[in-house]
Amino acid sequence: MRGFAGFLRQDLDAVTAGLTLESSSGIAEGHVNRAKALKRAMYRRASFELLRTRILAQP
Repeated sequence: MRGFAGFLRQDLDAVTAGLTLESSSGIAEGHVNRAKALKRAMYRRASFELLRTRILAQP
């Protein structure tokens, strides 16, 4: 726990901004998570072009 607290203290400005600002990167993180899940599911099963098509075709 001390190590984690020390890590947070190193970047206290970013931690404070993340907890106080109204903006959020949640939508972008959701898209990244979806792309990574597709990539893992298609690993060694399909070509890059099919992966690209599936990522771009998603809403």
